[in-house]
Amino acid sequence: MSYSVGQVAGFAGVTVRTLHHYDEIGLLVPGERSRAGHRRYSDADLDRLQQILFYRELGFPLDAVTALLDDPDTDPRDHLRRQHGLLTARIHRLQEMAAAVETAMEAKKMGINLTPEEKFEVFGDHDPDQYAEEVEQRWGDTEAYRESQRRSASYTKDDWKRINEELDAVHARVGDLLAQGVAAGSEKAMDAAEEHRRFISANHYECAHEMHTCLGEMYVTDERFTAYYEAIRPGLAVYLRDAILANAARNA
Repeated sequence: MSYSVGQVAGFAGVTVRTLHHYDEIGLLVPGERSRAGHRRYSDADLDRLQQILFYRELGFPLDAVTALLDDPDTDPRDHLRRQHGLLTARIHRLQEMAAAVETAMEAKKMGINLTPEEKFEVFGDHDPDQYAEEVEQRWGDTEAYRESQRRSASYTKDDWKRINEELDAVHARVGDLLAQGVAAGSEKAMDAAEEHRRFISANHYECAHEMHTCLGEMYVTDERFTAYYEAIRPGLAVYLRDAILANAARNA
């Protein structure tokens, strides 16, 4: 069984032009051609298109999607697991957004004026209370936790905006090294990991190399952190963890 480009466009809700473009760049090359030279898509091609559209919905650029799907060491089930984690995180985010809209609707109905912070809190990347209870249970008896709490209590909205922008910049630099194929154990990657460690020390708590390696492991073992880093750049969680380990060894 094979399908024409028009049929596939109808199935997937994309344009014929999009399918032509995917073929031209080698992202989705149909497995067959008719005698007249027209594209014919197999069930395997449709499976690949489904994976492409999942990644595109999650915001991955086309070159990253190509690299992911053509990685010979990645099982198709790994793609589904990664996508499930990222989509679950997206759903959770949208549920929070929906709750914020409901709050705004209720406030309007009751004549309550929300503060500017309350109106836009949902759009910020930082929510100090998101995992507050869990964090306190895990690290509440540590000096690092107490120090972080003391610093956080003094931060204004502008402070959090600056901190988030600085962290985004650090993550972008690490992600760029990954995209360029720079080894996690290289000087550049270790320097980027050191920048990450110093960012934490400057803004949250004194983060020694031993603590930093624990964080690196958590980025890989905790699916919430992994999904966060994978959304920035596929493979970033493991790459950052490895760069952190290398940097700690360099400074041992």
